[in-house]
Amino acid sequence: MGVAIAIVAVIAVILLLILTSAIRILREYERGVIFRLGRLIGQKGPGLILLIPFIDQMVRIDLRTITLNVPPQEVITKDNVTVRVNAVAYFRVIDANKAVTQIENFLLATSQIAQTTLRSVLGKAELDALLGERERLNVELQQIIDEQTEPWGIKVSTVEVKDVELPQDMQRSMSLQAEAERERRAKIINSDGEYQAAEKLSQAANIISQNPATLQLRYLQTLLQIGGQQNSTIVFPLPIDLLKPLLMPTEPPTVAPPKDPPPPPPPSS
Repeated sequence: MGVAIAIVAVIAVILLLILTSAIRILREYERGVIFRLGRLIGQKGPGLILLIPFIDQMVRIDLRTITLNVPPQEVITKDNVTVRVNAVAYFRVIDANKAVTQIENFLLATSQIAQTTLRSVLGKAELDALLGERERLNVELQQIIDEQTEPWGIKVSTVEVKDVELPQDMQRSMSLQAEAERERRAKIINSDGEYQAAEKLSQAANIISQNPATLQLRYLQTLLQIGGQQNSTIVFPLPIDLLKPLLMPTEPPTVAPPKDPPPPPPPSS
């Protein structure tokens, strides 16, 4: 009796092991690449997958988008400036069969392709383009990496250059250049403002010269503004033409010299 129970227990354990090796459950974002006696028979999933024990083998593949951080790379730009650049790439597996059969490790291979492409593409660009045309370079990087990984069943959706580290000397030079550029713009804006103000003042002077009463109204407006500020001192502007007669020195009146008496009449004969 005890031997029979032991045999039944052993058989139950063997069946449990067989069922455990034969049943697989794949999530919604997973696919299983099935090999039967080493031969590819296709992919299955998601859900419950039944395998033939000791005959079928399954490789689990994640179809979600993978974020790949490209390590910092030393890049010499076209204008011979050494910069340190790092980037990030987003890709996903669109063909699980190719990702397993065409490449040994698609994650490592994609990382190496991204690093070499980053050095190659950015090495052909100048420093100004690297700093100012980053969107164009990102598109170019994405297209090149996607073309190289397409045979592996990999789709690269986005490549972004995250950071560009410049040497200290180059940073100081660019800071001086930016400061000089800001000073130049400030001087141009100031000069333009003075020119526009002078032009408006010239137009106002022409309008006031046509009607002298407008100048007196302007004086009264100025007094009204000063009086509204509750100042103890009021400066009243006066035109120079009114003060000129008071400032000119007065000269004594000139006396005409006496006239000579008329000559006597000639004697009569």
